[in-house]
Amino acid sequence: MAEQTISITLNGEKKEVAADQTGVQLFSDDKNIIAVRLNGEPRDLYTELHDGDVVEPIALDSEDGVAIMRHSATHVMAQAVQEIRPDAKLGVGPVIKDGFYYDFDVETPFTPEDLKEIEKRMQRIIKSSQSFRRRVVTEEDALAEEADQPYKLELIKDKEAHLDPEAATEISGKELSFYDNVDREGNVVWKDLCRGPHLPNTRYIKAFKIERSAAAYWRGSEANPMLQRIYGAAFATKEDLKAYQTRLEEAAKRDHRKLGAEMDLFSFPDEIGPGLAVFHPKGAAVINAMEDYSREMHRKHHYSFVQTPHITKGGLYETSGHLQWYKDSMYPPMRLDEEKDENGNVIKQGFDYYLKPMNCPMHNLIFKSRQRSYRELPLRLFEFGTVYRYEKSGEVHGLTRVRGLTQDDSHIYCTREQMKDELKSLLTFVLGLLKDFGLDDFYLELSTKDPHKYVGSDEIWEEATNTLAEVAKESGLDLVDDPCGAAFYGPKISVQARDAIGRTWQVSTIQLDFNLPERFKLEYIAADGTHQRPVMIHRALFGSIERFFAVLLEHYAGAFPAWLAPVQVLGVPVADEFAPHLQKFIASLEEETVRCEIDLSDDRFGKKIRNASKSKAPFILIVGEEDMNNNAVSFRFRDGSQLNGVPVDEAKANILTVIKKRVQVNTADDFKAALAD
Repeated sequence: MAEQTISITLNGEKKEVAADQTGVQLFSDDKNIIAVRLNGEPRDLYTELHDGDVVEPIALDSEDGVAIMRHSATHVMAQAVQEIRPDAKLGVGPVIKDGFYYDFDVETPFTPEDLKEIEKRMQRIIKSSQSFRRRVVTEEDALAEEADQPYKLELIKDKEAHLDPEAATEISGKELSFYDNVDREGNVVWKDLCRGPHLPNTRYIKAFKIERSAAAYWRGSEANPMLQRIYGAAFATKEDLKAYQTRLEEAAKRDHRKLGAEMDLFSFPDEIGPGLAVFHPKGAAVINAMEDYSREMHRKHHYSFVQTPHITKGGLYETSGHLQWYKDSMYPPMRLDEEKDENGNVIKQGFDYYLKPMNCPMHNLIFKSRQRSYRELPLRLFEFGTVYRYEKSGEVHGLTRVRGLTQDDSHIYCTREQMKDELKSLLTFVLGLLKDFGLDDFYLELSTKDPHKYVGSDEIWEEATNTLAEVAKESGLDLVDDPCGAAFYGPKISVQARDAIGRTWQVSTIQLDFNLPERFKLEYIAADGTHQRPVMIHRALFGSIERFFAVLLEHYAGAFPAWLAPVQVLGVPVADEFAPHLQKFIASLEEETVRCEIDLSDDRFGKKIRNASKSKAPFILIVGEEDMNNNAVSFRFRDGSQLNGVPVDEAKANILTVIKKRVQVNTADDFKAALAD
């Protein structure tokens, strides 16, 4: 009797295979293949194949393969936890950037010693070569199997759980399934509700590390129980894990909160409140340099500067829609302007006032303040506008997540015909300015409509989204989709910048908005005399001054380019008798608005030099007897290299040239190269 076969497409080519074959047989010669993409969906290697299936291999070291390996590691971790604490109740265990986590309901929080024991137990499980076996169950059977797991029961009963990215690791919208961990003797030693896919067996988990534990609300809601979350990292190779740990060490050295304290840049006084920063003189010097250059460039690109108050009546945000869609992130209202008679009766109703979370509604009022002509468009309004957002205390983080922030906020009003060209020139302007600040490795992200949180018609959203996508693609940069990530009033392009150690930060955003002009009834008189709605473009180049400051501080590890450095020149006399010569030279630089300091302390010269090196100043100027006699100064750079005996006029001119060029200078060679360009 002839063997039954089926026809599949394997790696783009038609192939006849035995009807009982799976990915296990198809890829038996390549031990790096750990799963298959079956008709476009990742599936286990042993998944049954059918006639007409399209099959592609998933390698362990591919993006999909690493994600599958990380999710398998979550199961191993949960198994280890339940072996140590059998009473632990299981939450969810999704894959995240660089690793995974799992949430547990346990009586006492995990200690560092617990985490070490969990990691050792995981290593034993991995070495035992347990296989992951999927089985589909009915809802009734799933409820019975998870009878002692309340969080799993909730997921099973929640028919919409598959819409939640975290719950999606547990529940599929199509069917319910468990994964059994099976030992070499065929015994089921552990199981978990999961949609998969998983590795063929645990030994494919090549390199992992348990990192830390933290408290987390079940499904992210404060109304739910507090669980214990254990985080882990996992990679395809030990080398990749080591590189990741090295990046973490470097990131810790660059942490802007640590550098901010060491360099006396900013602080968060308890007396003011969480997420509300104060910038010290040196930090404010950097902020001023950032803002001054931004203002200069905006003037050159024909922006009109405006200024708006920090507080407004709530009706403004009812018109804009923020009170409907954004109220949870706004500070609570203040009831003001109410008047009462001598008997306490209200004779004049008051108003709810809010600290502003956004500048755009106020800019719309400026546009609307008088009749506008098409001849004025595009009208580009710009403001360094401070806004206030009530971030939860647990989400506040240094300068990257604050409650008071200053946006370099622009709103551009243009015609439909001008829209695309304006977006193109705007993106060019944004990228050029970011490069001037030393960021030059970008990709773009396109955030599209959240179907549960938007205003306006589907047709308007489609036009706006397609226009942004065209502009993004024409830029030549990589474009990544961010489904459902847009604000309620329009789609968004965000510029994602990679820093010196390869981390990605969202910096600039450009949003296209047909809806707020409609809500505010904005109009201009067109060439034919008709009244038309302008298109509105929202743009924040830095995102926020505070966050961009943090990004730059970590990108440069505190060693800013000379034009941004809080102290650009630090003077160190070899002895007191040489100080007057150095002070005179420093004074001449200060007349050119160069930010200078001079060390006139009683410390020995060697200690002064060590302190100067820690300051991260780009130019350390030293004056000894020979320098004084020759009317010169000597340069010392961040790496310890020096240029000695430079005449003061030449030294001053060179410093001003390098500052003006906005280049990074860490060495004597950098300095010479900057002057030669």
